[in-house]
Amino acid sequence: MTAIRSKLPSVGTTIFTVMSRLAADVGAINLSQGFPDFDCDPALVDAVAEHMRRGQNQYAPMQGVLRLRQAIAAKYEWAHGRRYDPETEITVTSGGTEGLFDAVAATVGPGDEVIVFEPCYDSYVPSIELSGATPVFVALQFPDYSIDWDQVRRAISRRTRLIMLNSPHNPAGAVLTPDDIAALTSLVDGTDLLILADEVYEHIIFDGLQHESMARHDALASRSFIVGSFGKTYHTTGWKVGYVAAPAALTAEFRKVHQFVTFSTNTPVQHAIADFLETRRGLAELAPFFQAKRDLFLRLMEGSRFRPLACRGSYFQLMDYSAITADADAEFAIHLTKVHGVASIPTSPFLHRVTAPKVLRFCFAKRDDTLEQAAARLRTV
Repeated sequence: MTAIRSKLPSVGTTIFTVMSRLAADVGAINLSQGFPDFDCDPALVDAVAEHMRRGQNQYAPMQGVLRLRQAIAAKYEWAHGRRYDPETEITVTSGGTEGLFDAVAATVGPGDEVIVFEPCYDSYVPSIELSGATPVFVALQFPDYSIDWDQVRRAISRRTRLIMLNSPHNPAGAVLTPDDIAALTSLVDGTDLLILADEVYEHIIFDGLQHESMARHDALASRSFIVGSFGKTYHTTGWKVGYVAAPAALTAEFRKVHQFVTFSTNTPVQHAIADFLETRRGLAELAPFFQAKRDLFLRLMEGSRFRPLACRGSYFQLMDYSAITADADAEFAIHLTKVHGVASIPTSPFLHRVTAPKVLRFCFAKRDDTLEQAAARLRTV
């Protein structure tokens, strides 16, 4: 058999698959992989079925169903005061991950460098390496996972092409602040640097904070690909529908890649999401809903030996376990799953140059009774 020369020799099965499989094997409560254990709005399912019955079952346009692109553009204008042209600046993708991959593939190549803040979502670095570019890592500052912009400046070279950002952040739950926006704006001023902003948790932000989207700021929006995900917004991660907003010139290059990766995305689902998004159904309720989940989980964990870190957005809570054991995070996550029956995610798979701190990521996008049962077990550790 002919040997294949791997393009990703250091990559194995993702930690999300590993921990979810382990949870299923041992019957543990799964707070690892980031998906809800509750269903989406039944009316959304009904809408998909209705569009299927109406015959919306063939290829969607490569750019995405026009109604949905128009609704996305209207949402950006409502939420961030920026008007994107749905014809030339909005593209529907098969999930946020595809959007991230396409943006990287469209903009970087051999000899280029990409600034990546670690910990980072596990698809970032493989997408860079598959394009022949080099990731340059900047560590977020533990324990608040803030950005040291002086360190960012030192990391930029004449080969830097792209900066990848994630806010609200997975796995940390940190969010960009107005000071971060000012520093980033100053950093890119007078350069041809591009920005890839992973904003898939854009509507899940807490404590009255404002989501600092790249779309809100002229100097940043003009050089940014902004990635969103309806899986996060409508509790439908399995439908894999995302989108990318970017200026027309960037979108033109983005679509050149997109058309040869998935070409188009599920047609009836796009129409159903458009039905909801046209009236912004459910958007205003999303942050309070998940903030209540976060707060419930934190109350339930009181009295445990875990120490919560600040979570300002997303649906992930980091917990410091240094008072429990000196074990490495992956080792402790496996122990916790097998012995105590609760699956989590270690942060080491999100890290490349930094030693993982003694923290685990727990997903609180779960039913209240799931969180209650999990916390009861964790309080015994």
